[in-house]
Amino acid sequence: MSNFKLLNKQREILDIARMVLTKESNSIKDLINQISSQFIKVVNLILNSKGKVIITGIGKSAIVSMKISSTLNSTGTSSVFLHAADAMHGDLGLVNPNDLVVIISNSGSSNEIKNLVPHLKKRGNIIISITGGLNSFLAKESDYLLSCFIKEEACPNNLAPTSSTTSQMALGDALAVSLLKLRGFKTEDFASHHPGGSLGRKLNLTLKDLASKNPIPKVRDVSKVMEVIKEITSNRLGITLVMKKNNLLGIITDGDIRRMLDENEYIANLRAKDIMSENPVLFDENMLVDIASKQIKNKSINHMILIDKNNNCTGVVHVLDIIKNFD
Repeated sequence: MSNFKLLNKQREILDIARMVLTKESNSIKDLINQISSQFIKVVNLILNSKGKVIITGIGKSAIVSMKISSTLNSTGTSSVFLHAADAMHGDLGLVNPNDLVVIISNSGSSNEIKNLVPHLKKRGNIIISITGGLNSFLAKESDYLLSCFIKEEACPNNLAPTSSTTSQMALGDALAVSLLKLRGFKTEDFASHHPGGSLGRKLNLTLKDLASKNPIPKVRDVSKVMEVIKEITSNRLGITLVMKKNNLLGIITDGDIRRMLDENEYIANLRAKDIMSENPVLFDENMLVDIASKQIKNKSINHMILIDKNNNCTGVVHVLDIIKNFD
């Protein structure tokens, strides 16, 4: 292949990719104008439901249903994925009368959906449809309709589910995030739902976990400057606590040492209490690192002094400890 043909081929590939992304992004933008009072009713219905949210579909919509169900579970809404075909062969047994059933189908006219809906209605389940077929069987038979109409698929033949499945997924995310916000679902809640993997480690990590790897540098309030310097340098944290018996009076950082040397010609008579910074910011040792990192963002805090429920100092965390564990 000549360089000219190769270059044209590369340009064609990029043009196709940009065309697909443009069409799919436009489909999502079109969804904004389709959000109606039905969406509000569905969110409130799920919020007040005593049952699960069953998400079902067929084909590509089934895969989207699986993803939306997973997102709901991880953000505080109990959900189960049900394949529409399997429902007709025994799996319908997992649907309880007080469960809400969300059916996803672009056309709203799939045979599997037509077969399933009457059985759900007979059981008394409320049916919520996410469909682009606004005059379809599913749209007419559902109790609530969330429009997911698209002008065209990104597929050049307008056949392969592309824009339609992207829009379905986006609408599912809109539901999940709306529910998350209204439930007051916080970082701590998210962490409890994600105990495994790197995400779980990140979200469940506490300041106490990080501090356990570090020594606790301490000097007495009457310690001489040279003792303070030795304590700071030996522990490599750039800080030491200043204690009087078991009480924290303040902290001394390597920055405090530099300022002391600039401001004092004679340091022999200086003591730790003379150069310490009082009232340091204290952190609960059980605070999640993710929350602590947000609290110190844009603040001039390089060290976190940890305390337990009895206000005893239990450790020191350097901001670099957080960076290393979150990279």
